Amino acid sequence: MTTAIGITLALLGPFGAATMPKAETVLVLEPSDDNPRNSEGDFVHLDDGRILFVYTHFTGGGADHSEAHLASRVSSDAGRTWSDQDVVLLPNEGGCNVMSVSLLRLDSGAIALFYLRKNSNEDCIPYLRTSTDEAKTWSDPIRCIPRQGYFVVNNDRVIQLHSGRLLIPASLHGLPGKGFFSRGIAMCFLSDDGGATWRQSASTLEAPAGSKSGLQEPGVIQCEDGRLMMLCRTDQGCQMRSWSNDGGDTWSPAEMTNIRSPVSPASFERIPKTGDWLLVWNNHTGIPKELEGKRTPFTLAVSPDEGRTWHHLQDLYDDPDGWYCYTAITFAKDHVLLGHCAGDPKVGRLSRSKITRIPVDALYR
Repeated sequence: MTTAIGITLALLGPFGAATMPKAETVLVLEPSDDNPRNSEGDFVHLDDGRILFVYTHFTGGGADHSEAHLASRVSSDAGRTWSDQDVVLLPNEGGCNVMSVSLLRLDSGAIALFYLRKNSNEDCIPYLRTSTDEAKTWSDPIRCIPRQGYFVVNNDRVIQLHSGRLLIPASLHGLPGKGFFSRGIAMCFLSDDGGATWRQSASTLEAPAGSKSGLQEPGVIQCEDGRLMMLCRTDQGCQMRSWSNDGGDTWSPAEMTNIRSPVSPASFERIPKTGDWLLVWNNHTGIPKELEGKRTPFTLAVSPDEGRTWHHLQDLYDDPDGWYCYTAITFAKDHVLLGHCAGDPKVGRLSRSKITRIPVDALYR
């Protein structure tokens, strides 16, 4: 396994970041009485130039197990403006809901739609549907985890590796007869035949013995040399990290990083224009005591060396009552689009979502 390397944050301003001046809110999905929560979406670029955004549209309440379906909006101008009305993309087919979307343009050219089908606190499984007509119609669902259990897979988490392998980072939180448990066990599910069949990684990962959260909501990114880096949210005051040299089958023991955070996920993707990595998370380096544990501020950073060091830290939002998380990332021309939760105690912490549009050059201020 790869030897651990340090992560350095180039700290700027209060709590470690300056404020980003050029961000633009281009869509706000407000909750309502019959739609109490909108959250956990992802983007895909269509062949005609439009961008499709699919997210979880709750109807039966604002809790994670409330009834919900998948809804969509589209943009025809690189994310500047969005359609006004929700379109149901996938009706609820779970005992509770369907949620946590990942969208991928596969090497085959098809669009892959991954989502969780949640039936109970012991049964939550990712499924895959594909479209060969640019999201007009979808295939029958394929179950992506053969075993039973409650598996958490965040939105915008499924990736396709250089080899063509599909990888789902997941955290196990429940088993039949044992109910839900908060201490997550991280692992990956892998497919080498375009999603037709799946198997579990050889490695499973756990946090230190004193951790109540375990390793939750893992995300994975691939380095240019083929290695994979995983980050997981924890209750250890930071993101924890693991490495794989074999396409996600085996992983190094999880280690602490200097990416300080509450129990909240980080999101990260490569910037096509520069090849650098973009990290989006709640930076809690030097956080005031009254903000400890809160999912604020909403911070961006850039790494020129594939996660060894992070620079250009900027707070996108810093409302002390804000709740910023579950970020989907895509790039449109010379801008980055972030689809993310942006709630507060008044409307519900996870109830409101936004799409924020930022010039790529502004990431380097």
